[in-house]
Amino acid sequence: MTELERAKEYFRNDKYATKVTGIEITDVGDHYAKVELDLDERHYNAMGAVMGGVYFTMSDFAFAIASNHAGEPTVTLSSHITYLRPVKGKHLIAETKCLKDGRRTCNYEILIRDDLGTEVATVVTEGYKVEK
Repeated sequence: MTELERAKEYFRNDKYATKVTGIEITDVGDHYAKVELDLDERHYNAMGAVMGGVYFTMSDFAFAIASNHAGEPTVTLSSHITYLRPVKGKHLIAETKCLKDGRRTCNYEILIRDDLGTEVATVVTEGYKVEK
């Protein structure tokens, strides 16, 4: 079984991200994850823009995958999202980057862009490594 298949199997029970929202894990590695989403009518708000919670769900899911990938249970301590500009495409991609991997805490940056390359949001998340 590949790393990607293991990640998909482990996170298949994260039903809000995978079933309700429709996010798919497309790549995984050491302190890294990439998730993607095809936008449809359920992802837009009353003003016709992508709902902010979509970006946040994608970033939270990508963080969970990247920070828990090595089997070290990690939960979110805090997250800060910055909305950069509106989505122009019909597909979103969120990729993680580990900024710090300490003994008890970690920090990740998640960049969200659309299929046209438009950077739409960035998130910085601090995690706490839970004792087993």
